[in-house]
Order: sequence, then C-alpha cells, then structure tokens
Amino acid sequence: MGAGPVHDTLAALRLVDHHCHGVVTTGLDGPAFRSLLTEGADWPGISPFDSPVGVAVRRHCAPLLDLPRHAPAEEYLARRADLGAHEANRRFLAAAGTGLFCVDTGFTPQRLTTPGELAAMADAGAFEVVRLENVAEAVAAEGVEPGEYGERFRAAAERAVRRPGVVAVKSVAAYRTGFALDPARPSDAEVTAAAGPWLASGGRLADPVLVRHLLWTAVDLGLPLQLHTGFGDADIRMHRVDPTLLTDWLHLTAGTIPVLLLHCWPYQRQAAYLAAVFERVYVDVGLTLHYVGPARARAVLAEVLEITPFRKLLYSSDAYGVAEFYHLGALAFREGLSGLLQERVDADELSLSDALRIATWAGADNARQVYRFSATT
Repeated sequence: MGAGPVHDTLAALRLVDHHCHGVVTTGLDGPAFRSLLTEGADWPGISPFDSPVGVAVRRHCAPLLDLPRHAPAEEYLARRADLGAHEANRRFLAAAGTGLFCVDTGFTPQRLTTPGELAAMADAGAFEVVRLENVAEAVAAEGVEPGEYGERFRAAAERAVRRPGVVAVKSVAAYRTGFALDPARPSDAEVTAAAGPWLASGGRLADPVLVRHLLWTAVDLGLPLQLHTGFGDADIRMHRVDPTLLTDWLHLTAGTIPVLLLHCWPYQRQAAYLAAVFERVYVDVGLTLHYVGPARARAVLAEVLEITPFRKLLYSSDAYGVAEFYHLGALAFREGLSGLLQERVDADELSLSDALRIATWAGADNARQVYRFSATT
C-alpha cells in the first residue's frame, strides 16, 4: 500500500458515498454469498471467488474476519457464518471509513438495511435516493387511466422527493431502453398514447416515450439525477448505455439539474468528456472499483481523470448486498487515487497542495457541493 501525505489524507478522510444500496441483514450461505459477488451468476464450475473481485475479497476482506490474507473461499465463508451477518457487516462498514451514504432504496429483491439502519451500523449519516421507475410502476399498480398517468406520476414523484432525507432521484433507463432516445420532452398526447398499452399489459416501465417522460419529470423535480451507465448485469445491452448517447438530451437540459453518471466502465473516458463539456455533469466509477479491485483502481481512475475537471469526480461504492463491497470500494478508491496523485506530485506535474485538494474534493467535498445536504434535509 502507498505512503505519503496524499495517502494519509485520503486514509483519514470520512468519505461521502454518493450512491450505494443496503446490505443483507440475514446470514448468507455459500451460494447466496457467491451470487452477490457477481453481476453474472454463480455458474457450475466457475466460482465468483475465482475472479478479480473474488480474489480481492479474499485478499483485502479476509483479515477483517481474523483470517490470513488470501484465505481459501470455504474458510472465508465459514468464518463469516460463525461471526454472523451483523458482526461481519459492522466490521466492513467500520473499515470503509464512510461518513455519509446516499442510499438507492429502489432495488430490494431481498431484505436490505434501510438508510437509517445502514447509518447506525456504520456510525455515519445516510440520505435517500428515490428510484423513479419504482414510483411510475407503483402509480400503474394503483390503477390509472392513460390520460391521467402523466400527471399522476408527476404528483407521486413530487410526494416521494418531499420525504425527509431525500436528496436525489435515480433512473435505470439504461436497463429499460438504453440511451438512444429522442431527446425532446414528449407531449401529453404522446404520453397518453404510450401509457395505454403499458398500463394494459403491466410489468416494468420500458416504453421509450414513458422513459423520456420520466427523465424530463426528473428535470422538473429539480433534484440531482443519478443515471446508471455502463457496466451492469445481463439486462444491460452495453452498446446502448454509452453515456454520450445522452448528448442531445444534455444540450436540451443544460443549466437545469446536476446529472451524475454512475459506474461508467468501460465508458469512463466518454463520461469524462461529458463532464468536461457540460457544466452540470458529474462522474464516478463506483461499482467498477470493487470489481477491478485495488490492483487496477489506479488505472481506471487515471482514465476518468484524463480530462475530467477535478470538481466533477465523486466517490461511490455502489455496494449492494454484502458489506465487503463498502470496504473494497473505499479501499480501492483511496489507494488508487492516492497512488495516482502522488505519482503526479513526484513527477512535478502537480503540487502537493493541489493533490491534497483534489483528494478531498473527490472523496467528500464534491458530493457535498452537488447534494447540499444541509440545505435539503
């Protein structure tokens, strides 16, 4: 691991994790734990432990369970089970050193911690991010006429964001339609026409017109909008989630809300371009960092920081399900960014004072500036 003033500053910094999820509160057997280690599946004969993220867990997380580095997977799982879910979660969340969490509460195929429960476990603060597709699908489930859908969705979204502790909204348009959408705001007539077939058939919101309506509703709400881009599970069609496909929409919405491009890999350079040319676009490489692990975090961060303004990079873990990802994400971010910045200081390409400012901005202050926690909660 690194050493020096940049490393020490990041090591001591209480991070602001601007996008994450809860953790599972019950014990996880081997198959359940392995399924949460991957965006793919726990395939027969191909263990997620035999992947970059699995190796990183055994290397960097095993010591927090009182195991040697690189402990075998079965020993790791047995020790985790002996400690119990609460103690394992507590150890990893404490090690992450996060001071504030922004928690996406919209994906809960199993019981996860609430923002308040996560905060208590980590001795931190927590805020909520509202997933707008969930709001739309709840409106549809309640029963609504096609001609009333647009206004009912807007009213429901406004109620959702007025809840105490809500600081942002999120869309998973990447999963539902991709970003090759008509950028214009749809008319009321278009929304009504598209709502009819969807409301009749039910299911997930995946109509391009209604997704456009959702994105424009996000603009009207006025809160920061988080957008999944790039890497995700098998629902993603990767060629449709390049964030530069949003360019025309970003032109139309310029000067309105902050747009936060999440994850980004393998499009971190495209995301960096958007952050460099649009005032209110920001990027992170959350999710990516724990999957590539500390060994490759510096390389990913170097690519996103080739042209990204330093006030535009935020930290997130995108941890979901297992608390190991909070620890790994934070560790990879601290080690990767400190190594990158220290290298530039040593080469006299960056002053030490600038490097320390950039480290603090990316780890915490940029998120505080975008979300304005004290003004919204």
